[in-house]
Amino acid sequence: MVFSSLVFLFFFLPITMIVYFLSGKKLKNIVLLVSGLVFYAWGEPVYVLIMITSAAIDYFAGRLLDKYSDNDKLRRVFLLVSVVMNLGLLAVFKYSSFFIGIVNDLTIFDLKDPKLPLPIGISFYTFQSMSYTIDLYRRQINVQKKFSSFLCYVTLFPQIVAGPIVRYADVANEIDDRTITIDKVSDGIGIFIKGLAKKVLIANNIGMLWTSVKAMEYSEISALTAWLGILAFTFQIYFDFSGYSDMAVGLGKMLGFNFPQNFDHPYKSRSVTEFWRRWHITLGTWFREYVYIPLGGNRNGLSRTCINLLITWTLTGFWHGASFNFLLWGLYFGILIVIEKLGFGKILEKLPSAISTAYTFLIAVFGWVLFDTNTFADTGKFLKAMFTGNGVAADSTAIYLLLGYLFWFIISALGSTEIFDNSIKKLQNKSEKIYSFAKPAAVTAMFFICTAFLVNATYNPFLYFRF
Repeated sequence: MVFSSLVFLFFFLPITMIVYFLSGKKLKNIVLLVSGLVFYAWGEPVYVLIMITSAAIDYFAGRLLDKYSDNDKLRRVFLLVSVVMNLGLLAVFKYSSFFIGIVNDLTIFDLKDPKLPLPIGISFYTFQSMSYTIDLYRRQINVQKKFSSFLCYVTLFPQIVAGPIVRYADVANEIDDRTITIDKVSDGIGIFIKGLAKKVLIANNIGMLWTSVKAMEYSEISALTAWLGILAFTFQIYFDFSGYSDMAVGLGKMLGFNFPQNFDHPYKSRSVTEFWRRWHITLGTWFREYVYIPLGGNRNGLSRTCINLLITWTLTGFWHGASFNFLLWGLYFGILIVIEKLGFGKILEKLPSAISTAYTFLIAVFGWVLFDTNTFADTGKFLKAMFTGNGVAADSTAIYLLLGYLFWFIISALGSTEIFDNSIKKLQNKSEKIYSFAKPAAVTAMFFICTAFLVNATYNPFLYFRF
């Protein structure tokens, strides 16, 4: 799928954009629909039917919700069908092996595991599609009567496989009526190239370090090697995912859509609560709107609020993958957010920003250990290596890795702050004339640099495709 994605971006995408811009208003959605189906089917020729099925379920549920708008009982049934069917697809394709393994371990049964391949991006497009019926049930949006328009929304190729999670309400007014301007296209190109650079130049290069360390025997690595490895992953996952999100937002803007922002410099956060307001914003919004608030949110006292937070964050962890590590990862952040809710958050606010930011960053780092190690045993071994170094603080391997990747660590650290954005703003404020020349020149140069890196690249994972 990585290869197919790159082929699409550098071969099929330009053709799609040309056809899209030359098409009349009535044909633009058809072009997008065909492009989305081709893009997804390129890597998932069979499982594209799962995506279409999910969309069809929610479309027809939506039509029935609208038709029987005066019958609350029937409307609840239609909503329940939509939610159960969508979560059922997730359960079968994403979680069946996990639950079968639990049953086989805890009982005398020996159920056969079908080991179904995970459809790429199923967690993203299922949540997107399901948001439509929930919001329609709440009477927050109007029904979409054209199946082709609804399927166009679900299959929008810029964010179909890895987000951001675009709720129907976010683009309801743009599905059938959007404007495309030179300024939007120009801004979109700039955002897209920025995301491409994050992914190709930073995430790929710093990520090779984590790949090397992850392949080592954790019980034998030094403390410095362990810290370098997990810090590399800390930056890799940020630049990989935020880079893809930027590319999606940029492409969306070029097509006339305004997709929501998905990242806002999360590593500058001063608390875990703030971190999750800045990291994967659309996922946090989805769980807040459709899980936390329906559970009662913070309306029923502190104790119930804490319970609701723990439930929401456990489910957030489970959304990421079918393993106990992901469950514990979600619960880990849920507990920390509850602790802040109970008063620690006010303490963090009073601390110097350097201390509270360092605390939050380290919390995120430890979370990534849970996130990207396969088992509790591996997590334990890696944490032990970080703090004891298996008896070795640093060795020749660690020094070699440090010197070899020092440049990318510096770029990653600077890139995760607002220093580059602020420098661009200062240039614009200082001289609009210089800025108007420098911006397109920098964007063009960045595009060719990224292309050169991609041509020679053998390492190019997209981390969030697996969700």
